[in-house]
Amino acid sequence: MKFLLGTKEGMSQVFAEDGTCYPVTVFTAGPCVVTQIKTAPKEGYTALQFGFGSKREVLIPKPEKGHLKELGAFRHLREAHFTPEEALKFKIGDKVDVTLFSPGELVRLTGVSKGKGFQGVVKRHGFSGGSRTHGQKHSEREAGAIGGGGRGGGRVIKGMRMAGRMGGERITAKNVEVIRIDPVRNELFIRGAAPGRRGSLVMISSQ
Repeated sequence: MKFLLGTKEGMSQVFAEDGTCYPVTVFTAGPCVVTQIKTAPKEGYTALQFGFGSKREVLIPKPEKGHLKELGAFRHLREAHFTPEEALKFKIGDKVDVTLFSPGELVRLTGVSKGKGFQGVVKRHGFSGGSRTHGQKHSEREAGAIGGGGRGGGRVIKGMRMAGRMGGERITAKNVEVIRIDPVRNELFIRGAAPGRRGSLVMISSQ
């Protein structure tokens, strides 16, 4: 199990040695510090907590200061499940960086998608809208009927696709390829698009 925290910087493109151009998303990933080791006898499961980023120490609550001690003032704290054998390889204060991964490796990205506000059914669910002809004036982007005798006796059934708030959800992209790593600048180049806006936190883990 490999785990790293990073922030999304934006999209670019990378040329391979054979001239192939790949669209990539650039992440500033790590270094992350192990801040806690959770074990099955004490917490009921085995996991590692990582700290990433930095912020002013005055903004850290006193309980968190006592928890982190002298490890640093981290902006983000996240944990990942490990097997007991894998967790034994780490100790509090250890650092991990982009050298965990190698080009060509497949990883999993987890982040929060962009919030798009309240949207209609055409944008949110891909509806085609109503007819533009035959006497209809303003039905281009309407949802249509939502009840009916064949759908639960004329009531609106649960899960009906309707207008509503779109985006801002936890998204996981699987089997995404690592194109390049830059240990000097702590940058990770992932093929294709990734969830989230610029500057948002993304969890990068092995498949």
